Amino acid sequence: MNKGEFEGKWMQLRGQVRDWWGTRRVAADDLDRVAGNFDQFIGLLQEKYGYTRRRAEEEFYRRMALLREMRVEEESKQWLAQHAARPQSGVPAS
Repeated sequence: MNKGEFEGKWMQLRGQVRDWWGTRRVAADDLDRVAGNFDQFIGLLQEKYGYTRRRAEEEFYRRMALLREMRVEEESKQWLAQHAARPQSGVPAS
């Protein structure tokens, strides 16, 4: 996920972001203030965790990659479940 996708999908990602970075350091008010702005979010990670900008961006992209993997895995499971229930056309029954 890139910067533009993050900003465009902020409302869907907000809960996941809060789960990952926790309520001890990142409060709901912090997330309201960021409002999906990538640069402000990176600044928030720097402020709350003492990260350098580079480290904050690396952590962000690592977690977005994890989220992408989780979604792909879930979509694969759903696809398999849907297709396992369907009879195979053109395949004779044994």
